[in-house]
Amino acid sequence: MKRTWSSLFLLGFAGQIAWAVENQFFNIFMFDTILPDPLYVSLMVAASALVATITSIVMGAFADRLGRRRPFLLYGYIIWGVSITVVPMAEWARPALLAVWLLIALDCLMTFFGATAFDANYNAYLAEATTESNRGRGQSLLTLGTMLAILIVYGASGIAVSRYGYFVFFCAVGALVLVLGLAGGLLIEERPAPARTQSGVWESIRGTFTRKSITENRDFFMVLLAMGLWGMAFEIFFPFLMIYLNHFLKIPIDQSSLLIFVSILTGGVIAAYPSGWLADRYGRKRVSAVSVFVVSVSLFLFSQSRDIVWLAVFGALWIGAQTAFATATGAWSKDLYPADKRGQFSGYMTMFTVAFAMIPGPLIGGLIARTWGIRSVIDGKDAVIPTGAIFIATSVLILLSLIPLYAVKETGSKKEGR
Repeated sequence: MKRTWSSLFLLGFAGQIAWAVENQFFNIFMFDTILPDPLYVSLMVAASALVATITSIVMGAFADRLGRRRPFLLYGYIIWGVSITVVPMAEWARPALLAVWLLIALDCLMTFFGATAFDANYNAYLAEATTESNRGRGQSLLTLGTMLAILIVYGASGIAVSRYGYFVFFCAVGALVLVLGLAGGLLIEERPAPARTQSGVWESIRGTFTRKSITENRDFFMVLLAMGLWGMAFEIFFPFLMIYLNHFLKIPIDQSSLLIFVSILTGGVIAAYPSGWLADRYGRKRVSAVSVFVVSVSLFLFSQSRDIVWLAVFGALWIGAQTAFATATGAWSKDLYPADKRGQFSGYMTMFTVAFAMIPGPLIGGLIARTWGIRSVIDGKDAVIPTGAIFIATSVLILLSLIPLYAVKETGSKKEGR
């Protein structure tokens, strides 16, 4: 089991390093080096989210059909790492608008490989390698990897970008993803093939959306709806976090990266394993609901803060709540995967947590930034700088995720705890 835990951690860690860079530093790369307009950042996030959703559903169903995970994880991570290194080449294109669309295309290419390896097959592998009694702790390994990845990215990125530029930074990240993914892939123990779907890929996908199938999997989709509403609200501010700190609060990129580093260290990493234990011990639903209230209050207070110490305190609170929510709902959704469609259902999780969240969320955030933002000029280019309104909007809209959570009755051994 130690070998399995190691592979789950390494693959989760590598994947989250890639997504942390894609979710934040592709955005600020576009804003700083190509075109300082938050709307184009929103369009890039939305396009990559759509690609991730389609890819994860189709490639997840294809992997289910084959009954294999290891090839998709081992080779997928290698290609994924390489694809990250070509992204900064978009800066060489002229005019700026062409560079914008080239960057969006390269982001989507990178996302295809990432969604195949991580969203579809890693999530299915995690579900297959754990049981309901330890899945919260298994999920906490992924959450810990997520927090450590963000910690490393934010802790090292400001210094790396300031000293060496984006090209070296993205190449280093791609190499790290490749090496960690290779190590994690080689540690995977070939198990008896997971239950294989007997229908074709498209037939299997169509069959999921029959009335009977939706009714049978109602709780799964309700949990995903809660995750999607949370994610949509979260993505209103998250793509613009570094831009807000750097350009609105005038905190230099190395200091703003350090601020997020400290918040993640004190809020995310420390909360990772306990949140998995709490989800196994007291139930996914309780941990999820409490997390919603904590993140709502802490984000509002974050928007009102100007002192770097209070920004770190409230940042640690909303990151800790995000950690607990992701761990509890991630384990809960995997409890409800059908045995023969785990890859495909990992794709539906991506549909809610990525497309449902990352298409409308950043667009709403971009519109809020444009409406209540500050007009400015950066390096001779007209710019719109987002304000604290994006955090206030999130603090209100994230409460909607409580509605589907309330509608699901948690069953099984975690219902009232052990």
